[in-house]
Parts: sequence; structure tokens; C-alpha cells
Amino acid sequence: MAITLNVNGQTRTVDVEPDTPLLWVLRDTLGLTGTKFGCGIAACGACTVHVDGRAVRTCTVPVSAVEGMAVTTIEGLAADGRLHAVQQAWVDHQVPQCGYCQSGMIMAVSALLAQRPDPSDAHIDAAVTNICRCGTFVRVRRAIHAAARGDAFTGGGAAADGESVASRGAVVDDAGANRDAGTDRNPVANGRAGANGRAGTNGRAGTNGRAGTNGRAGTNGRAGTNGRAVTNGRVVATGGDATGRDAGTNRYTVADGGAAAAGGKTEARHG
Repeated sequence: MAITLNVNGQTRTVDVEPDTPLLWVLRDTLGLTGTKFGCGIAACGACTVHVDGRAVRTCTVPVSAVEGMAVTTIEGLAADGRLHAVQQAWVDHQVPQCGYCQSGMIMAVSALLAQRPDPSDAHIDAAVTNICRCGTFVRVRRAIHAAARGDAFTGGGAAADGESVASRGAVVDDAGANRDAGTDRNPVANGRAGANGRAGTNGRAGTNGRAGTNGRAGTNGRAGTNGRAVTNGRVVATGGDATGRDAGTNRYTVADGGAAAAGGKTEARHG
């Protein structure tokens, strides 16, 4: 049966059974795979799109029920080459982890903000009941309020309210408190706060944003192999590798002008 739909501003005619769930028409017939299958019973929200501006879970809605209505999927949310405010807030606040549920989450949130531009937490709880199995709900709420305030940023400058974004070279929630761009702490290179998300000595990053081997600092701010410290100003060799490399350099630290051997190479340096 031929059914005519308006999807992302375009008229599309599909030849499907009228009781086919809209989700499968979008994904399998029209190739719009941003809308995800999650549960099949309209419980998780991964399949959410807009139908005439309302958030609708498509896995249980027959395609015939939306004929003649305006359907917007995640692919059609951005306009004129610019992300929707909610999409930008999601990027700025690093909301997704695996990302599978996030297209549906974004569609639910954008529908909420279109109807209620400044929602309270109670409004969010009532309207956005999507399930995120990665548990990103704290960041979701933070991003919703940021989008509502209109302070989603697109690069440059300092982050607000103790938050930061990957494009600004800082990490949210992983680097410890007050390690955001624009604060008195040093932002970490490449957006990493040491190995395994740990900060270096005195909040400073070592080479490539890492604070010593395995994120542990050695004696006097120098990191040894596997976090072992320098002994009496001399480096300690383990498995042929010299320890006690200065953070941010490729040289070995040696006492009294001695030489450190590493992998058959000898390099002498005073101090």
C-alpha cells in the first residue's frame, strides 16, 4: 500500500503495510538509521522522533497513523548547517557514552524545550523518561539546562559553572575538581588529565597531558617506571629502561653527571 509521508521537510511515498511500525519504515525503507530500536514496547525512548512537533516513540506507532503529518528525525533536527541547541549542548557537556540511546534522548529534550523553554527539574523528570543504560542522566540534565539558558558554546573561551568541553582542552568529571579551562589550574593537553583520568602532581600535566607513568608522580615531581621514584637523585633501571624521566622531556635525569642506560643507549646530563 502506498503511503505518503512528510519526513524532514520532504515528501516521501513508501509502499509498506499500513500497520508497519514507523520505526522500521524510517530505518529500513527510508534509510534514516539515526532513530534506534531499543525495546519494541515504547518503554526506552531510543526510537523517539517528532510528529507535528511532539515526541513520539515510533516502535509501536503504525506508519498509517502519521500519514500527512510532519515527521522529524534526528537527521532533520539541525538546520542551515548548524546544530540544534540541544545537539550542541550534548557535545559541549560530553553527554554520550556509548551513544546508542542519545538520538532519542535529544529528540525528547528538543520537543520539551520547544513547548517549555525553561523547564524545571520536575518538568524534565515528567517529560524525558528515556532510558540511558550508560547512566548519563546527570550530564543529560546539565545539558538540558544549558540549552535552555542558551549558553551552549561552540569553541573558545572558558567553560561555565565548573564544566568544560573536549574542544576546549579540558575534561568533565574525569580530571577532578577545578581542572576546567578558564580556571587557575592548568588545562591538560589533548583533553586528558593524566593516564586513567588522574591528575599529575600539583594539578600539572606531564608529557602529552600525562602525569608520569600510570598517572603516578615520583619523587620531586618525576615519574619512575610504574610509579617508582628516583633514589638519591639517581635513576633506577628496570628491565633495561631508565626511570625518573623528567615530565615533558625525552631525557633521563641523572645525578652528578652520571649516565643512564636504556635499551643500549647512554645519555649523560648534569643534575
